Amino acid sequence: MSETPKNTLQYRVDGPEDAPVLVVGPSLGTTWHMWDRQIPELAGSWRVVRFDLPGHGGAPAQPAHSIAELGDRLIATLDGLGVQRFGYAGCSIGGAIGADLALRHPHRVASLALVAASPRFGTADEFRQRGVIVRANGMDPMARSAPERWFTAAYAAAQPAIVEWAVQMVRTTDPACYIAACEALAAFDIRAELGRITAPTLALVGAEDRVTGPGDARTLVAGIPGAGLAVVPGASHLAPVEQPAAVTDLLVRHFSTAWQAAPDSSTGNTALPASPAVPAPMAPMAPDASLAPEAPAQEAALAPVEPAVTPDAYELGMKVRREVLGDAHVDAETADADAFSTDFDELTTRHAWGEVWARDGLDRRTRAAVALAALATGGHLDDLAAHTRAALRAGLTPDEIKEVLLQTGVYCGVPAANAAFRVAGAVIREETTPRG
Repeated sequence: MSETPKNTLQYRVDGPEDAPVLVVGPSLGTTWHMWDRQIPELAGSWRVVRFDLPGHGGAPAQPAHSIAELGDRLIATLDGLGVQRFGYAGCSIGGAIGADLALRHPHRVASLALVAASPRFGTADEFRQRGVIVRANGMDPMARSAPERWFTAAYAAAQPAIVEWAVQMVRTTDPACYIAACEALAAFDIRAELGRITAPTLALVGAEDRVTGPGDARTLVAGIPGAGLAVVPGASHLAPVEQPAAVTDLLVRHFSTAWQAAPDSSTGNTALPASPAVPAPMAPMAPDASLAPEAPAQEAALAPVEPAVTPDAYELGMKVRREVLGDAHVDAETADADAFSTDFDELTTRHAWGEVWARDGLDRRTRAAVALAALATGGHLDDLAAHTRAALRAGLTPDEIKEVLLQTGVYCGVPAANAAFRVAGAVIREETTPRG
């Protein structure tokens, strides 16, 4: 294990120093130990670099607020190791990091395996809600619900020690780093960019994954030119833990046969060492565990990359409005709009959200606090409920919201604050109570 300078990641290296480099990335809430069962075989042919997310596995608690920032820290880590060209396999958020690197650093990613990954992970509301739960309750609710998200019921019942290991991994994760990673996933959406991924890609998914299931993997395969698909029976979200032999076999096959040639030396990139020989075939698996990747999707012509266009105030306003209030709330509001109210809805989206909320003068937390005070003072209780949810998702704690309303009561009247406390209190109880 290494010392971890700022803006890099905690890492571990296994395998021969002169072998091609294979980087493996973890899922949210896990550590590099989720790949322990793959290492003995992978490290026979590759120099395997594993890393921890910030605040995970004892790594320094230096939150990263976007997938691109995590990718930048990984690139800085690899630069420090002298690694230019590498294969990459990542699970869940680790897969998001790999896809981001394949888009932004295509000359460095020789081959790509996206495990339990998606071009968009659920909804932004779901991940921001996780942040609200963690701010109010700590990591324990996430830890207790992890086995249900990560493993099949049969595996969890048969492997109580591994289930407890998983719970402890999550429980010891730094809350601020976990919340930042949730925010990163909430903002991650590369559906329109999949066609620009040029690295040979395998989408690997557990057949019983209810977090990012086979449908998400097929979306990746449909969008990434030449990508292949492998569905692992008897596995949920942490397929490398639940079905280690099957996942190892698939990774060995993929990285042994689908390693893109290094760029021409004129680009200034270090040439990749010769790929390892394809290993001897493994013993046949049971018929229901046949895991040969499906035929690659037909390659589509790559569309030219359009120049960046600055959004107008309405487009920007709708983006900010969704980020602050949540997709579900905005969808409900726009669905209720009719011919009489549409113009007003567009005006508020453009003016309030695209021009005022989008300004740089105040951060989102401060704007959320100001909005609560103003709505409480005016007695706008329906909007106060929506903005209490927004304030929680912007990072205000229940105690901070209480302080805002106490201040409001002093300067704007006890009756207004009294009504606001009732509304905000009900929302806080609803939003901070762990689901399930």
